[in-house]
Amino acid sequence: MDVVSFLLPLGYAAIIVLVTWAIARVASTLVGRILRQSRPLLAAQIRRSVWLLIWLIGLVTAIEEVGVPSDILLLIVALFGVGVILTIREALENAGAKYFADVFIPFKVGDSIRVQGHSGKVIEINSMSTILLGDDNTLVSVPNTVLMREAVVNTTPQAWKEVIIPITIRNDIDLPAFESAVLKSVNKLKPSLDSRFPPVMTMRSKGPQSTELSLSIMVSRPEQRDAITAEVNKRVAELVESMSKAKKQGNAADRSPAGPA
Repeated sequence: MDVVSFLLPLGYAAIIVLVTWAIARVASTLVGRILRQSRPLLAAQIRRSVWLLIWLIGLVTAIEEVGVPSDILLLIVALFGVGVILTIREALENAGAKYFADVFIPFKVGDSIRVQGHSGKVIEINSMSTILLGDDNTLVSVPNTVLMREAVVNTTPQAWKEVIIPITIRNDIDLPAFESAVLKSVNKLKPSLDSRFPPVMTMRSKGPQSTELSLSIMVSRPEQRDAITAEVNKRVAELVESMSKAKKQGNAADRSPAGPA
C-alpha cells in the first residue's frame, strides 16, 4: 500500500510532464504561425518565452502533485509570466492591429497614404509595421497599432472605388472552381460596379490547412461601398458553405461501401 501511495503521485507527475510537453509544442507552433511574417529573431524569442512559461507551469504542477512545496517556484513562474507579457505585449498588439487593419483600413500595398505626419507609398505590410517609401526615397516604418489609433488618409487617386474583401477557404475546396463561382456571382452586381475594372481575386498566402485570398472590386458610387461589401461578403460566405458541404458529401459518398454488383 505504501509503495502504491508513493508511485501514484509520481505517475500523475509523469503524465503532467507529458501533457506539458505536448501543450508547449503546440503553443510554440501556433505562435510561430501567427508571427510567420514578423522578424525571425523576434518570433524566435516570443516562441521561446511561451515555451518556457508553459514548461514552468507544468513543472510546478508536477512538483505539487508529488507533494513538494512549490511556493517559491510559483513566485518565479508569476514573475516570469509578467516579464513575458511585458516583452510580447507590443508584438501581439501590432499583430492584432494588422488583422483589423487588413479588414477595416482601406489601403493596400501600392497605395499612397498619410498618417501621423508621415506620407508615402505603401511597399510592405507585415505583422509588426507598415513600411512607407517617402517622396524623398526615405523608408518610414509605421507600427500597426498607430494605424488603429490615428487617422489614415489614402491619397491614391479614386481610392474610394476599390473594395478589398479578405477570404479564407480550406485547402480541400477546389480553388479554380471557387474563384470562378465567386467572380460569376460578383459579376451579377455589374450595375453597381465600375465596368472598366473587372473583379480580381488574388492569393495572399497558403498554409497547411487553409488559403488566404483577397477579392478586389471597384464600385461606381462611394455611397454604395458598405451595401456592396455586405452583399459580396454574403455571397462569398454562401459559396464557401455550399462548396464545403458538397466536398463533405463527396467524401462521404467515396467512403460508403459499394452495393452488390
